[in-house]
Amino acid sequence: MDLLLPLLTTDFMGKPAWIWLLFIAIVIALLAFDLGVLHQDDREIGVRESLLLSAGYISVALLFGAWVWWYLGAQSGMDYYTGFMIEKSLSMDNVFVIALIFTFFAIPRQYQHRVLFWGILGVIVLRALMIGLGATLVSQFSWVLYLFGAFLLITGVKMWFIADHTPDIANNPVLKFLKRHMRVTDGLRGNAFWVRERDAATGRVERFATPLLLALVLVECVDLVFAVDSVPAIFAITTDPFIVYTSNIFAILGLRALYFALAAMIHRFKYLKYALALVLVFIGGKIFLVGLIGKIPATLSLSVTFGLIAGGVLVSLWKTRQAVTG
Repeated sequence: MDLLLPLLTTDFMGKPAWIWLLFIAIVIALLAFDLGVLHQDDREIGVRESLLLSAGYISVALLFGAWVWWYLGAQSGMDYYTGFMIEKSLSMDNVFVIALIFTFFAIPRQYQHRVLFWGILGVIVLRALMIGLGATLVSQFSWVLYLFGAFLLITGVKMWFIADHTPDIANNPVLKFLKRHMRVTDGLRGNAFWVRERDAATGRVERFATPLLLALVLVECVDLVFAVDSVPAIFAITTDPFIVYTSNIFAILGLRALYFALAAMIHRFKYLKYALALVLVFIGGKIFLVGLIGKIPATLSLSVTFGLIAGGVLVSLWKTRQAVTG
């Protein structure tokens, strides 16, 4: 015990190690419960189960935020909730692209959760690397925040003008690279990512990737691309790596659970991308405003972000109501 206590209280990226271990333990428990109890077998997840599972993830995230507020202070708590909302909203754009990937590879619904589950493990590692790098850069070079701000402004404007653009999965450079350098089966092989089969060209038994693995790789690439937007956005709210990382991961965990409900009605959120573009512009502009007028209250950032997203959702539901009633 005498040796353990110094390790638990050792500073790691601005926080005691035990706080990070607590968060990691919660994430592992959630993933173990998800895969080991709720989804031991491949099966189709319905909208009701998706909503209930997502509500559970969101409840845990909100309770964790309440603990952050109590233990680390109101400022940290507000930053956590703002970061959680921004990441949750920006990640909703992932749902549309992931649905396109599953459709392109004809992945049955009973195997989609398998791809999303293993995908989240990659996200946890990738986000840790990106946030660790971002935190190091910001702590060493404060001007990096202005680069983040400029990037968010440019990205927000670009997102506004290409909001109706549909990604071309077939011509994705990553997919083309994989097909050139890997043996790929001509169809799914159950829930397997890899199989050993006889190569028609050589007659030898070789290792083949399946379309399920290609879908997983592309889903990871989607997460990486969207992280390039969301990570700088949260660094614009707070430079605390603990708040940035925990709000990121909790938002993504919940969104994966909500995927099966959102995918069925993603067409109803047609105008949400415009709201997300405005959120990026606001957050990017806020970085430059801080240098002119001082720190902007976290409550204002949270209120503006929530207002823009809520407005985007309401306008989308109103504009697409004829698709439901018609």
